[in-house]
Amino acid sequence: GLPMRLTIPKINVDAIVEYVSLTLDGTMDVPSNQDDVAWYELGQSPGEKGSAVIAGHYGWKDGKSSVFNNLYKLRKGDLIYVEDDKGMTIPFVVRENRRYDPNADASGVFSSNDGKSHLNLITCEGTWDELTQQYSKRLVVFADRL
Repeated sequence: GLPMRLTIPKINVDAIVEYVSLTLDGTMDVPSNQDDVAWYELGQSPGEKGSAVIAGHYGWKDGKSSVFNNLYKLRKGDLIYVEDDKGMTIPFVVRENRRYDPNADASGVFSSNDGKSHLNLITCEGTWDELTQQYSKRLVVFADRL
């Protein structure tokens, strides 16, 4: 099924899932709303073999925090749930967190070949750079299907 809702009890996330593909410069697009998350629809669906990728905003806008502001608080063993359009809830457990430079090759986030089902959550982190209009780091939380 197609993902509809992402919940992360530890950090009080309960978000609608938007569907995105690539921007004109070839990078994964982001959700249009700071409260929503975005599933990379050119990749795997959550629960399928391989790596499903979901992104969410970080930071504050109009005095309101974004959906993944507390993503950094997730630790190994924390639970993440994806509800699909068939009403099925797919559980994942956090394996690790990694930080990347925005220009680093993070292509491994989008694929896996171990025959298992993974969910990788992406957000920004660090300091805002007015010149480049982006944050200094990317945070990826890697999770495995239970």
